[in-house]
Parts: sequence; C-alpha cells; structure tokens
Amino acid sequence: MNTVVYPGTFDPITNGHRDLIQRAARIFDKVVIAVAASPRKQPALALAEREALARDVTADWPNVEVVGFDGLLTELLTRLDARILLRGVRGATDFEYELQLANMNRAQSPDVETLFLTPEIQNSYLSSTLVREIARLGGDVSQHVSPCVVDALRRRFAIDGA
Repeated sequence: MNTVVYPGTFDPITNGHRDLIQRAARIFDKVVIAVAASPRKQPALALAEREALARDVTADWPNVEVVGFDGLLTELLTRLDARILLRGVRGATDFEYELQLANMNRAQSPDVETLFLTPEIQNSYLSSTLVREIARLGGDVSQHVSPCVVDALRRRFAIDGA
C-alpha cells in the first residue's frame, strides 16, 4: 500500500491543510494525518481536540486516517510502515525550513522521502498561527476553516464572532 504521512500540529486544521489532504488522497492509497502533540509550541487546542477536528474535516475521504503522536516523526513512520512524508510549502521561507526538516529526517532514516505540495492560490497565505490570532481577537475565520473548527475556536476563545 502506498502511504503518505502528513505531519503537523494542526492548531487548528485549516482549509489549506484540507486542500493538501484532499489532493494527497487522490494520489496515495492511504493518507495518515499525524497530529503532533507539540507541547513546546503550547497549542491553543488540546491534542485530542485537534485529532477530532482533523477526523471531522476529512470524514468524506475513506483513505484518510488521523493519529496523534508525541516523539520522533521517524519513529512514527516506522510504526506505520510508511516512508513518504507530505509537507506543504507556501513560499521560499517555508521551503528553506522544510528542506532542513527533510534532510534531518533523511539523516535519521535514510529511506524516508519528503514530498512537497504547494497550496491552491486561495490558500497560499493561510497559516494556523494567523487563524488562531484572528479568532483570539474576535475576527471571522469562517472562510479559512471548516465550521467545526470555527465552533472549536469560539469555545476556546469564548468569543461570539470567531
């Protein structure tokens, strides 16, 4: 089975993530969304909630599954019997950082390959950080995330217009 793993914090999962997942689901037999605990990033949403949101957002695609993890990504790949990582790249800055990660992953596990996909133009500026900040300040994020994510951000930030 041709499996790709799409790792990230997904705090929250955005339409940009959804776009890449949908495209990967057409290319690969199986897409695993690997939601990282990332405690040092101090996520706004708990790991279990980020996993649940990712499951909800991708529920229409039977070849997509969601797993949470805490630890080395290369160890997760071994457990999943996967060798391909999917990473989104919005621009040159993203690419430099992602290339560094890809090379480090390859140094740890030489059989790991990283596939870079660019987002659709309407998602090219989206980031979870921006969405969180807009939601935290009471702005409307409904054009950037799925309705279930809007609801989760409203609850998290206790704002009526998130």
